[in-house]
Amino acid sequence: CAVIIIILSTKDLHKPIFILFCNLAFSDLLTSSSGFWIAMLFITNPESTIFGSKDILIAYAFYTVSILSTIYNLVSIGIERYLAVAGSLKLRYRVSRNQTLAAALINWALAFFLGCMPLVGWNCLHNQENLSALYSPFCVDYLIFITIPNCVVAFLLPLFTYLRIIVILRKQKFTLGACGQVNGTYKSAEVQVARTSIFIWLLALVSYAPFFAGVVFDAAHSLCPADLYPSVYVFRNCTAMLITMNSLGNPIVYTLQVKTLGNKLKFLKCPANNRI
Repeated sequence: CAVIIIILSTKDLHKPIFILFCNLAFSDLLTSSSGFWIAMLFITNPESTIFGSKDILIAYAFYTVSILSTIYNLVSIGIERYLAVAGSLKLRYRVSRNQTLAAALINWALAFFLGCMPLVGWNCLHNQENLSALYSPFCVDYLIFITIPNCVVAFLLPLFTYLRIIVILRKQKFTLGACGQVNGTYKSAEVQVARTSIFIWLLALVSYAPFFAGVVFDAAHSLCPADLYPSVYVFRNCTAMLITMNSLGNPIVYTLQVKTLGNKLKFLKCPANNRI
């Protein structure tokens, strides 16, 4: 919410990257709220999160939509940053505001289409044959269909885009050095991008790898839910907490950062004295 309020208040939505930042904040907000929804269902009716119910199916569907939207927005941010760096060399690669809005709408449409499949029939609410033991009433084949391709997208595409950005900045640094122009801009930008990409990878790895491992375990072992209680369900709850932590970490890594947060809040308090 702080990211959304700050971006809207500082009127930064005319920049394509801030449109993606705001879109990512909405995805993280939906992740946190749907996670809270699931937690409330667990408190009021714990068995519904083990044996499945219609209410938990709807909550899981919205949770899936929010996670998919977050992944697609993270990938879009990496692509936009790469095109922005490439656009400094070739003007035709610059991303316009309308293109960014179209990408954001496509991200949400794809996330809703894939995430709401269980609501329109692809579920095991009344069929126990292919039931997921961890995420009942989801089907195991649906979890595999959703998890594996999106995990590949979440890890490989940001890796490619940020590595390409580092390569471009390093080439520019070497070009300036060969011409005898000493400039630390590219070196500092390269260090900053490398540091940010490392944080992104670690945050994504810590947040989504346990969930991926849980889905693989669920697909490889056909066990009764009663056989998994309580240790495996504790692990499942920990994976949900890690995904929520990812939603809390995204604003720090991508938008606010620790130092800029105070400056942005001061801008909101005294906009006339802090406008640059």
